[in-house]
Amino acid sequence: MNYSVEVEQETDGRWIAEVPELPGVLAYGSTADEAIVKAETLALRVMADRLEQGEAKAQSIHLTVAA
Repeated sequence: MNYSVEVEQETDGRWIAEVPELPGVLAYGSTADEAIVKAETLALRVMADRLEQGEAKAQSIHLTVAA
């Protein structure tokens, strides 16, 4: 499955990164890179939890950062 990471800067200067394919997976950071790393980490934790709970099957994972 392919997952994308979308990132944008908020009006207050913070950066937000989101994985739209995984509802609720979004993270803030003081830089774009920090927000992306936090969102990727959270996405992997969510996917691992789903596997452990039997809610998902094992699959290839591809994360792409939208420019």
